[in-house]
Amino acid sequence: MGADGGYAGSTFIATAEANAAPRYKQMITECSAEDILYSNAFTGVWGNYLRPSIVAAGLDPDNLGPSDPSKMTFAEDRDKIRPKSWSEIWGAGQGIGAIKSVTTTAELVDRLAEEFAAALFYPIGWS
Repeated sequence: MGADGGYAGSTFIATAEANAAPRYKQMITECSAEDILYSNAFTGVWGNYLRPSIVAAGLDPDNLGPSDPSKMTFAEDRDKIRPKSWSEIWGAGQGIGAIKSVTTTAELVDRLAEEFAAALFYPIGWS
């Protein structure tokens, strides 16, 4: 197909075997690229986050304010001020629109292999 490589990390979050919260897995199947927010507000590092998880954490995704990496800590915070991005604010890539259900890893790998084989046999634009 012309690519030298690719990645599909988010789709593996929505598998039965993934150690992710059930709501995270479901949210990935319900969202699309329009639900992704690119921000550095949570960790000081730019990343893609699911808008619905930001809202569920009680924050306004359109008014997060600037990031301050010097205040970032991974230590337990008993007087929690902001949600922890790795457990309450969830990341995902723009390809999540293609993820329609939570499946097993074996089913996902089989589907990806079948789609790849079909794409090789029927190049885009062929009829």
